[in-house]
Amino acid sequence: MADLEVPVLIVGSSLVGMSTAMLLGHHGIPALAVEHHRGTAIHPRAAQITQRSMEILRTVGIEQIVREKSDQQFVQDGAIMAVETLAGKELGYFIANLNEGVRDVSPCERVFISQSLLEPLLRTRAEALGAELRFATDLVSFEQHPDHVHAIIRHRDSGDTHHVHARYMVAADGAHSRVREALGVGTAGRGVFSRSVTIYFRADVSGLLRGRNLSVIYVNHPQLRGFFRIEKPFTSGFLAVNAIGDPANPITDVATGLTDERALEWVRLALGSDDVPITIDNVMPWNAEANWAERYREGRVFIVGDAAHAMPPNGGFGGNTGIQDAHNLAWKLSMVLRNEAGPDLLDTYDAERRPVGTFTTEQAYSRYVTRTAPYLGTDGMQPVAPDLDVELGYRYDSPAIAHDGDPGPLHENPRDSHARPGTRAPHAWVMRDGRRLSTLDLFDRKRFAFFCGPKSQSWMQAIRSVREAGQMPPADVDVYGLGEPGLEDPAGSVAETYRLTSDILLIRPDGFVAWRSKTPSGSPSAIAGAVSQAICKPLTVSKS
Repeated sequence: MADLEVPVLIVGSSLVGMSTAMLLGHHGIPALAVEHHRGTAIHPRAAQITQRSMEILRTVGIEQIVREKSDQQFVQDGAIMAVETLAGKELGYFIANLNEGVRDVSPCERVFISQSLLEPLLRTRAEALGAELRFATDLVSFEQHPDHVHAIIRHRDSGDTHHVHARYMVAADGAHSRVREALGVGTAGRGVFSRSVTIYFRADVSGLLRGRNLSVIYVNHPQLRGFFRIEKPFTSGFLAVNAIGDPANPITDVATGLTDERALEWVRLALGSDDVPITIDNVMPWNAEANWAERYREGRVFIVGDAAHAMPPNGGFGGNTGIQDAHNLAWKLSMVLRNEAGPDLLDTYDAERRPVGTFTTEQAYSRYVTRTAPYLGTDGMQPVAPDLDVELGYRYDSPAIAHDGDPGPLHENPRDSHARPGTRAPHAWVMRDGRRLSTLDLFDRKRFAFFCGPKSQSWMQAIRSVREAGQMPPADVDVYGLGEPGLEDPAGSVAETYRLTSDILLIRPDGFVAWRSKTPSGSPSAIAGAVSQAICKPLTVSKS
């Protein structure tokens, strides 16, 4: 037995676990991730990547390569719609064009890319940033101590066993998380409402598409409910089946005893054609459920992804919510590990992410009911919120966020947030040294940043005073003054989206607003107080 000492051990290294390792590496923390499977995903499971997740991938330098791979696999800007069969009657469109009406809120666009293509990109970037990913490796056991987690891991083939000493551990081991269970963390929610299957098949369906650009195709047939995803060049894809039989009283265990012959019948039925040759490649069972963990932290262990919130795929929110969990947690772990922030900052992960996870899970459930399973009824169901509100309009509330009076709704159209504390700093185009870029690119995303309005000279002087006193941790806090030499807002887009004039914002490394000044008069003590609250660590200054 050999001993390994790592700052963070991640249990699970698929989409969310790998994203966690990658984002920790982005912040300079080399994590160890262990994964039961022998490699990255082999099946092309659906993955709609939201604008928010693409913004996160942009910060680590792989947005463009993800777009390129997506272009190879799917036609962009497709529709999400419902049919009786692919060849037959159209029932309606949920989204006519995936990016229509949302391009103004982000420099990034929504894309589709399967996990089998996305995960290798994440793996390459995570390893380049210092992460170690061990596949075919299981967590045997773990125990928590006051200053570390002791875990035992074992390679499935060789049997090699290692003791791991980690400062913290992250559970990214899926909806049936053994780590969450061992921690005694319960779940709440809607339970399991379908024993579903995904049928991977090959068939030339280009003629059935009839020139339509369709990203997700819901099938609401009297004998079957589910959805298609079809890949370029329209000769392969999958059909997810959630229910069969009477729509008012359906059979929802479609996985038990399913044969390839029956799966072939279902694909043919959903296509609505007997003329297309079909080959079944694989059938994968899964649970359609909507559940969330009762807490996201237990001691030195944090819960992310499906282990924290298992949701149906309707809306494409699941993996994205997990990536955003990792994004929220990574910078906090990195700052605490470097003693740049107080340990209480880690408590804000649960306070901030759990309400978002619960809301998003309920939104996925609401879409499941309205698009696939109306027999479940709408009693107690959340109204369906606009996708944009779910993806970009959520708000954080924790002791590390300085709310000024009414913090505003927990979710809203991101165009209406205007950089209120707790919301994502909005996208707006600015000119920096003659080059047009997004405000999201302006912020380094590894450090905190002050963003000052064009009439906030008093605040700029207060920041200088704190720096001169040598009392500005974290060590590198960026400062951007709108209207200062080299940074201009010629189109007035920042003025419109941020409503920034004589005030100042403190923006966190995850791009969320931690604090906004209440007055145009700057003071070193107010600057120190804002940073202190954001990092959960006291600061003092000699000037006021």
